This record gives sequence, structure tokens and C-alpha cells, in this order.
Amino acid sequence: MIESFLKFFVVFFLVVEPISLVPVFATLTEGANAAYRKRMAIKSVIVAGMIIIGFALSGAAFLDAMGISIDSFRIFGGLLLFLVALEMVFARESGTRTSTDEQAESRRRADISVFPLAFPFMSGPGALTTILLWFGPVSVVDQPTLFVVLLAAAVLVLLISLVMMLGAAPLIRILGATGTNVANRLLGVVLGALAVQFIVDGIRTSFGLG
Repeated sequence: MIESFLKFFVVFFLVVEPISLVPVFATLTEGANAAYRKRMAIKSVIVAGMIIIGFALSGAAFLDAMGISIDSFRIFGGLLLFLVALEMVFARESGTRTSTDEQAESRRRADISVFPLAFPFMSGPGALTTILLWFGPVSVVDQPTLFVVLLAAAVLVLLISLVMMLGAAPLIRILGATGTNVANRLLGVVLGALAVQFIVDGIRTSFGLG
């Protein structure tokens, strides 16, 4: 259980990228008072948590209804996470998380908690793919303990994201844009390796290669 918790925590942490939320949150809340920043941070984490729990509970059923095997999804999910990793390594704007038009819209919104913080930053395609990959084979009825352990790891990542957002102002002064990019590049390398492992496991199982 501890090993499963740690493995999923690392993968989900790399996908959500709590560190990358620091400059995003600081930019979107620039000039706002402390009460507004706190409210947006807390609300965004709650909304992201609801989305993630929903996918954890219904993801496997959705795949079954669509006739998609978990191994097929594991291969595609690995490819998607690999693209996220490449964007992290090369410090580019992540098209898998938000587009230029979406960013422009977010700057005009008074409430930034649901969009773009909860979705697509904390519970975007990469995060939801990771949830489906890990929770797909786990039945909440047959393996309730493992389900709760994995869910606890996801909640912990969201709590870290909350802390990062609440401390965005001082953290951005310490890390700066360069520091954030360096951290994301290092984490991107690890995520890339994990993504390749997902693809390899999916192919091996699909073709019965042991």
C-alpha cells in the first residue's frame, strides 16, 4: 500500500505540477487582496478534487461502456503524458492544459477558481488520464483500501497545490521565472520516463509479451 501510494503520488505530482501554479496564480491574482486570493485558491482545489473523485469512481465504467481496454488507454495515456513531459522539458506553454484564447478569457473573469485553475491546470487532460490509468484497474468495491490510498495521494497533491497558491507571492520572488522553468524541466524528465513505462507496459500486456 505504501509503495502504491508513493508511486501514484510521484506520478500525479509530476502531472499536476504544483510548482507551475505559482507564476500562474500570481499573474491571475495580481493586484487582488489577500481574501480574494485565498478564496480562489481554496475553491479551485475543492472543484478540482470533485472532478478527480468523479473520474476515479466512474472512469473504469466509462471505459467499459466505450469498449476500451485499460491497456489501450494506458498506451494512449502514456503518449499524452509524454507530450506533457516534452512541454515541461522545453519550457513551452502547455497546449494540453490551456490555449492562448483560454488564457485571455481567464484574465477577463472575476472568478478564476473553476477556470483556469481547477480545469485545466489541476484537473486537466493529463491529470484525468493519470486518474483513469491508476484507478481503472482498481474496484472501489473489491479493493476499497487501495482505492482510498490512491485517493489520499491525489488529495495530498491538491493540498500541496493549495499551499503553493497561497504562498505564490513570496515563492515567485524566491524562485523567479528561471527557477520555475528549471524545476519544471527536471520534473519533466522524470515524467517522460514514467510515460514511456506506461506505453511499454500497455504494449507488453496487449500483445501478451509477459
